[in-house]
Amino acid sequence: MTQDLTKGKPFQVLLRFSLPVIGGNLFQLFYTLADTIIVGKTLGADALAAVGATSIIIYLVLCFIQGVTGGFGICLGQRCGAKDETGMRRSIAVSAVWSVLFTILLTAVCCLLAHPILHWMQTPDQIYGMAYDYMFTVLLGTGATVFYNMISNILRALGDSRTPLYFLVFSSLLNIVLDLVFILNLHMGVGGAAWATVLSQLLSAVLCTVFGRKKFEVLRLKKEDFQEFAAGTGIHLKTGFPMGFQMSVMCIGQLAMQAAVNAIGPEAIAGYTAATKVDQLSVLINNAFGVAIASYVAQNYGAGKWDRIRSGVKAGLIQTEAVNIFLGVLIIGGRNLVVPMFIDTPTDSIIHYANGYLLAVAPFYLLMGLLLIVRSSVQSMGNGKAPFAACITELVLRIIATFGLSAILGYTGICLASPIAWLGADLLLVTVYFSMMKARPDMHQMPAR
Repeated sequence: MTQDLTKGKPFQVLLRFSLPVIGGNLFQLFYTLADTIIVGKTLGADALAAVGATSIIIYLVLCFIQGVTGGFGICLGQRCGAKDETGMRRSIAVSAVWSVLFTILLTAVCCLLAHPILHWMQTPDQIYGMAYDYMFTVLLGTGATVFYNMISNILRALGDSRTPLYFLVFSSLLNIVLDLVFILNLHMGVGGAAWATVLSQLLSAVLCTVFGRKKFEVLRLKKEDFQEFAAGTGIHLKTGFPMGFQMSVMCIGQLAMQAAVNAIGPEAIAGYTAATKVDQLSVLINNAFGVAIASYVAQNYGAGKWDRIRSGVKAGLIQTEAVNIFLGVLIIGGRNLVVPMFIDTPTDSIIHYANGYLLAVAPFYLLMGLLLIVRSSVQSMGNGKAPFAACITELVLRIIATFGLSAILGYTGICLASPIAWLGADLLLVTVYFSMMKARPDMHQMPAR
């Protein structure tokens, strides 16, 4: 029982599949904003800065997890499009085992390196303790993040984008309740907000798995599904690890931006944090369209339907960029309302830093949308080299722009690093995409597992 993305009008099929993913990402943003608002309103600007100063580290780990599990989902989607039930079961088994191994490794490394990372990022002394408490707790719960992303990507690869949405909505509401209980009633500070996030995500993953097993027979794995584990490992790691690595490398550039902002001081961090939290509205919606096109292209690639791939990518771009135009206008027009959402009595300096970021980034959302649609499409057609090269291009440009332009334009130069990085990656990926569509490689060369 899977949703077949290889049939029906591409625009309508993709839109129906995308909407639940967008809804899930919006609720993810909703409870992330709730975390930030509750922290800022109840614990103050320093606490908000502490959460913001560590958010890029947490995002770095999340990017790797999303990339790896997304790659595993592409492998499953290809088998789903090829109507290979045995291959689907083996793909799920391989994904589950490697997700457990990645969880153990990531948790150990991240927790051990928490202090060195905070020192490297020039975290101000006045917020260091709170920053450590928040970051360490979230990283300790890495397993919950891996678990949720693995089952969500598996379900989406099978054509079900609704089940993850339902339980993410539940998780989001639970997260807000736990935030209030842990911070206001139990006085756990920023660590309470971190525990609320981890526990809510874990419960969402468990419920998603339980209902997914009831809905999809292929999720009820048997012992024999693990017997070809070694044979299936190669293609999964070949697809998943480069995706995880490339998404992590992309975040390293953002890490450099955060370090540059941290060096300015707590007010810059608070303004930058408030702005980037609202900016996540566009990021998560664009990611949702990227996730949807990845599942769509993977299934149609497995079925050998090139015309549907071309039509689907075109439809995905139209849908994504229409939303980006709307969001750009909305965010620029409402920028003065951003900081008061998080802090009751913000200084003029904090508002200045928040507005500066939004004015520099929001006009260029179209570049981000193009990047995510084309990169996901190329990756789902079995080309991992081009997205990785684009990722390295993005990293280099982001770091050069961060430190080069900041010397000339100051804080504005840091903010402009993202649009410049998106443009460089777009130029590479668009060229590769059209070359692949023109060449139309032999579909029978697709890996069997």
